[in-house]
Amino acid sequence: MAYAIGLDYGTNSVRCLIVDTRDGREVGTCVHGYESGQAGILLSKSDHNVARQSPADYLKGVEVAVKGAIRQAKKTVRNFRAEDVIGIGVDTTGSTPLPVDRNGIPLAMHKEFRKNLSAQAWLWKDHTGYAEAAEITDKARQHRPQYLAKCGGTYSSEWFFSKILHCLRTDPKVFDATYTWVEHSDWLPAVLTGTDHPEKLKRCRCAAGHKAMVSDSWGGYPDAEFLSILDPRLGKLRATLGNATYAVDAKAGGLTETWAKKLGLKAGIPVAMGAFDAHLGAVGSGIRPGTLVKIIGTSTCDMAVAPREQSLPDIPGICGIVDGSILPGMWGLEAGQSAVGDIFNWYVNYLQPGGKKVGSHEALTKAAAKLRPGQSGLLSLDWNNGNRTILVDPRLTGLLLGQTLHTRPEEIYRALIEATAFGALTIINRFEEYGIAIREVINCGGIAEKNPMLMQIYADVTGREMKVSRSAQTCALGSAICGAVAAGKAAGGFDSFAEAQAAMCGVKSKVYRPIAENKSVYAKMYPLYKQLHDAFGTTGYSSSMANIMKDLLAIKEAAIQ
Repeated sequence: MAYAIGLDYGTNSVRCLIVDTRDGREVGTCVHGYESGQAGILLSKSDHNVARQSPADYLKGVEVAVKGAIRQAKKTVRNFRAEDVIGIGVDTTGSTPLPVDRNGIPLAMHKEFRKNLSAQAWLWKDHTGYAEAAEITDKARQHRPQYLAKCGGTYSSEWFFSKILHCLRTDPKVFDATYTWVEHSDWLPAVLTGTDHPEKLKRCRCAAGHKAMVSDSWGGYPDAEFLSILDPRLGKLRATLGNATYAVDAKAGGLTETWAKKLGLKAGIPVAMGAFDAHLGAVGSGIRPGTLVKIIGTSTCDMAVAPREQSLPDIPGICGIVDGSILPGMWGLEAGQSAVGDIFNWYVNYLQPGGKKVGSHEALTKAAAKLRPGQSGLLSLDWNNGNRTILVDPRLTGLLLGQTLHTRPEEIYRALIEATAFGALTIINRFEEYGIAIREVINCGGIAEKNPMLMQIYADVTGREMKVSRSAQTCALGSAICGAVAAGKAAGGFDSFAEAQAAMCGVKSKVYRPIAENKSVYAKMYPLYKQLHDAFGTTGYSSSMANIMKDLLAIKEAAIQ
């Protein structure tokens, strides 16, 4: 008997999953919500762009979640023993960097900085560095265009250096007290293995390549000269980042005696290098060349891989092409939408349309499912938290077009879902436009699990079958796969990711196939969405939009006949 643990650090909670390495059976799980702030997020009343987290929540979370999962595993499997856990994998949100001192201790754990938002972990959805992101993009275009070429052509406020540069300019006291900045996905494995001192720390290829402009072709992180153009103090920080980065098949180290006692596990078992949740969600969904994995949650990430020997063009607007960021020996490609589930939650929880009975997710979904495509006459843009792909612009906002005095709450709810589906199609089109064939789409995450209407709309809009990963916890499963590979076959794990995925991954029997009638209606609506997309999201757009409302009315009238 051999088991692997996957730790999945999400936006609001940490999940531990214990998996039987023989067949992927999930024998124990536990979720612990972060205790600080609002649903685990530290916010600011004066700036809606702020989103931070407490690293202390991360540490408490691993203890509570692992112990809880072990307790459940003992109830599920009669002869389960914690000593049979052979490896641990970790995924986190990203880019979620935190400032640490010379010994690797987060500044937030010092009394002086405990209540300082700048000293906390800067969550992926923190957009305070939007101006710095634009400046990084501008300076890179002038001085290091190659840096942008591999990350879609535009640097994002969700990423590593824009957050650090914003801290430097708005809270120099925190910046000056910081020795280096560490991604959460690097910090947690380092803590568990006692390698969190900056001189021992290993940094993962996933975070560094997709969010920090790292590539072996120019020696790792951006050079000090370029960073000094942004600010000389940022240039000095470069020396603390090192040059080496590691793919997910590497080990961060072995579990320390201290953490083994805290968690009830064997000391010395391997802890794999960390990675971002979406990347390991792709691993847990069985990603391979030709497969697009959509991780659908508060936001979405769209993941693809291509063999390393395949020559890939630079793809504008995506979040990077990085060697080994998802699977070793393959290029990892990332795209996504900054808000999906967050949009639905905004509508239900903030606007509360029709009251609790009418305006719950369940009630709105039931009512919206009775509507035909185009029947509402509504069209929306899915930019309530900016646009991640393909426009890479956090300053874009949402839009709802076509409402009348008769518009119902469920019609708006469906239009918001349709908008996210149109955004998803835009990403698929961008991949295929640049030669990345998408032959299969596998979805995972709570929304894919729980909302058949959304999955059917996605199938109808994209004109593709929508499959759903067998595991409801694919990010944690992907982390567990990393733990099993780190342990190796001799310990009951695997010597390759392909072997591990074959044993531990799968898809559900239910497949959502496009309905021809619905597909034809959405084929008329998508050009209208794209017209809005280009008009509001790009510069130099000069065509008239006078047709859009009338075209929507024509589609509506045809749908209700």
